[in-house]
Amino acid sequence: MGVGESGDRLRSFADLADRAVPAVSDAWGTGWARKVVVVVPASLEGMAELLGSSVDSYRGIAAVTTGETGGRAPADRIVVNPEAYGMLGEVGRQVVLTHETTHVATRAHTNAATPLWLSEGYADWVGYRGTDRTPDQAAPELQSAVDEGHVPAALPADSDFGFGGDATRLAQAYEGGWLACRMIAGRWGEEKLDAFYKAVGAHGKRAGAVEGALGSVLGVTLEEFTEDWRTYVKEQLAS
Repeated sequence: MGVGESGDRLRSFADLADRAVPAVSDAWGTGWARKVVVVVPASLEGMAELLGSSVDSYRGIAAVTTGETGGRAPADRIVVNPEAYGMLGEVGRQVVLTHETTHVATRAHTNAATPLWLSEGYADWVGYRGTDRTPDQAAPELQSAVDEGHVPAALPADSDFGFGGDATRLAQAYEGGWLACRMIAGRWGEEKLDAFYKAVGAHGKRAGAVEGALGSVLGVTLEEFTEDWRTYVKEQLAS
């Protein structure tokens, strides 16, 4: 649905969503509604008004999913920032819609126990899955840091994902979360990645959730996983 948008433009969003839904189901499974509502306001100001936030909160953010953070009701609406979204190429537009659709699919298993590096990293992993984007293409900010000898010491914290903060820090947080999920899928398998995500959410509270799921699903400690991830980041992004 959209206000002040042409029929052709709205159909292009429908086409993107029609491709995103089966792509998400192929990765996550079919145990979700398998439908999304894409809301396309006429401007960034219209987006901010819909979401009850300031314009600066979403400047540069291509799209968000309602209920994505902290809400009890399942997320079901993707709200597009027409300005930022319009700057993306064809692959980028599809990745964003698939990313946001992933949030819709995983919402029932996403709660206070789920760190943002996992929820955002998994959504990016599904978004890039099936594309030919390489780590250096999908994680340019983190690659720059690695090239300068700055490998993250720990997995991204929730505070690193603040939209109103430093843009480089935000980009590196998303990229680091994506690489963590990509590493799990590559080393333990995609089914284990899904099982890990669900096990974290099943814990219900943050304390011990990741540690417990790492042990029960992947058979590693948080310290071992973090060190493996740091090595993986260096290997994947080495120039």
